[in-house]
Amino acid sequence: MDNELIMLWKYQRADMEADLFEREMRGNPSRLKLLKDRDFLLEQQNAMRKIESDLAAMAERITALTADTVKAEESLRDLQETLEETEPESLDIARKSLDYCQKLMHAIGRMEQELQKIRKDSDVRAKQQHEVRVRAARVKAEFDKLKVVYDGEYKEQSSYLDSLRKRVVQAASAVPQELIAKYKLIKMHKTPPVSILTDDRCGGCNMNLPTVVMRSIRMGAESVDCENCGRIVLVRNPDEV
Repeated sequence: MDNELIMLWKYQRADMEADLFEREMRGNPSRLKLLKDRDFLLEQQNAMRKIESDLAAMAERITALTADTVKAEESLRDLQETLEETEPESLDIARKSLDYCQKLMHAIGRMEQELQKIRKDSDVRAKQQHEVRVRAARVKAEFDKLKVVYDGEYKEQSSYLDSLRKRVVQAASAVPQELIAKYKLIKMHKTPPVSILTDDRCGGCNMNLPTVVMRSIRMGAESVDCENCGRIVLVRNPDEV
C-alpha cells in the first residue's frame, strides 16, 4: 500500500484520539458543574441588580409621596382653620372650599394607600433580596471549592492533550501537505475524513461506490473519493497491511 496513505491513516488516528480526549475534557463533570454554577451566579447577579433598582425606585416614590402627603395635609389643615375662623363671604365660596377639602382628603387617602402598598412591596422585595444573597453565597462557596479541584484536573488533562497534539504534528510531518490540506477540508464537514472500503461501500457513509469508481479500484487505485460524502476511501485497511 502507498506509504503516504499509511501515514495519512496514522495521522488520522492520532488526530481523532486528540479530538476525542478534547471532547471528553469539555464534558468533564466538574467543568459542566462549574459552568452551571457560573450561569446561576450570573442570573442571581442580574436578579440582585433588578431588585436593587426596584427598591431604589420604591424609596424614591415613597419620598415623593410622603412630601406630597405632608403638603396636602398642611393645605387641608390651613383651609380647615380658615373655615373655622373666618365666615365665607358667600354660600358658593363655602361650597367650593368644602369641595376642595374633600378633594384634599381623597388625595391624601389615595397617597396613603399607595404608600402602604409600596411599603408592602418593598418588604417583599427586601425579603427576595435576602434570599438571593443566601442562595448566591451558598453556590459561590460550592463554586470556589469545585474550581480548586477542577483546576488541578484541567492542568493534568491539558498536559496530556498537549502531548496528543504533539503526536498529531509529528504524524503530519510524514504526510504531504496537500494531503493534509485535503484532510482538513473534508474534516470541516465529515469526521473522520478517511474511511475504509467495506463490501464496495464507503466505510464512512455506508453508500455503494459508483461503478466507475469501483472500476478504478479494480485497476489498482489504492484510494478513491466518495462521491456521496466526500471522504477519502482507502481500498485496504492500513492496519492489516
